[in-house]
Amino acid sequence: MKKIILYISTLIMFLNTGCEKFIDVNQNPNSPTDVQESLILAPLEVAISHKLYSGYAAVLSLHYTQAVALNQTLPNDGTYFLVNSQMNDEWSNLYTTCMNNLKILNDKAEKNGNSNYAAIAKILTAFSLGTGTDLWGDIPYSQALKGVGQLTPVYDKQEDIYKNIQTLLDNGISDIAKNHTRIPGGDDYIYHGDMSKWKRLAYTLKARYYMHLTKAPGYTAGTQADLALAALKNGMSSNDDDFKFGYSGAASNENPWNQTFLPGSTLVLSSYTVETLKQRNDPRLAIMVKPATSPDPVSGQYNGRIIGTNDIGSLESYSIAGDFYAGAGAFNYIFNYSEALFLKAEATLIKSGFSAAQSVYQDAVKSHMQKLGVNSGDITAYLLSRGDLTADNALQKIMEEKNTADFLSVENFTDWRRTGFPVLKKVPNALVSEVPRRFLYPEVEMISNPQPQQTSKLIDRVWWDKQ
Repeated sequence: MKKIILYISTLIMFLNTGCEKFIDVNQNPNSPTDVQESLILAPLEVAISHKLYSGYAAVLSLHYTQAVALNQTLPNDGTYFLVNSQMNDEWSNLYTTCMNNLKILNDKAEKNGNSNYAAIAKILTAFSLGTGTDLWGDIPYSQALKGVGQLTPVYDKQEDIYKNIQTLLDNGISDIAKNHTRIPGGDDYIYHGDMSKWKRLAYTLKARYYMHLTKAPGYTAGTQADLALAALKNGMSSNDDDFKFGYSGAASNENPWNQTFLPGSTLVLSSYTVETLKQRNDPRLAIMVKPATSPDPVSGQYNGRIIGTNDIGSLESYSIAGDFYAGAGAFNYIFNYSEALFLKAEATLIKSGFSAAQSVYQDAVKSHMQKLGVNSGDITAYLLSRGDLTADNALQKIMEEKNTADFLSVENFTDWRRTGFPVLKKVPNALVSEVPRRFLYPEVEMISNPQPQQTSKLIDRVWWDKQ
């Protein structure tokens, strides 16, 4: 693993062909002209875990869902301070590091008849594309990733991006069913070449993106729920199917959240996160959250920072993410089986009502608690304390518990926008009139590829985020 992480920068430099400046890799005399699929896949999975799922964009989404706070003077990310240039690297991570190289992997695999690699490339492209469009709305795709022939790709409508996501996932599933000349193995850090798990992930991603459109213009919640439930029949079946990336914890091979919450960083957990778990007597608190370590009165206690306040406290006075999620050798949980169950619970609620959704909702909570090692007695007691779903509270409870199970996930930002849960209010000293609902387009893209969508503001809604 360490060898691959060190290798990634060299390989990515060879493969990069950014959206704003495309480069013909075959014209680089200082780089090799051919790279095996196995040598492309491994560093791409590292990049998706490190950069796409856990980079600055992910942390920014955690500010908007009030999961984290900065122990620094205002204004800052937590009070919605953002300028376009702060998005430059995140756009590059999406296009240059991930999607362009996934296209290279897919094209090479298809040419060589290595359909398993092509399948993984398509599934990861769908995941990357979904991540990008949910943060920015309209983004380039149909005219992007084509090399020097297209320097200024137009932005596709988000609805069309969503159709492309489903097509990519369908085609990835079809590729898995084909004959294969080369099977992924140790180069696949996610599922270690187990294509049945990749297939289940693809179906579960289909369900996620169907459910994103329950309120989209021209779509109905019932139809999207039907599609999601059908996909989930072939989706993830246990916690063993989690889409996760493992780390040894050795130098240069630490979980990225370990580095984000590294002692000395000004990022800590918010009071919203910590107090929510405390108020519910949630047995996951001690696993998900580290106690404060300061010798002051809050030492040994779980203490989040209040967002939007100017007072600067000792970093040791605040809690950070626990070792299950942020230990140096922890897994990075990119997509959880628990999410599959929460998607099923929400879709069941839409189609069959709260009573039918009750058992699925409880199974979803159980699956997350079991993964964290909570004992069965505490699980039972917690579910009793949370009470049953009702017509009035069902969606709220499902989404609140999903928010906990998707700890540190960008998906919580999407879920809040499309459902309104958990309930969030604008933080004190906010720089905009309401909680942000999207990201700004990057400055480098606005300069090199001007498009009308780039005037969007933080509080503007993306297409599927219907009022």
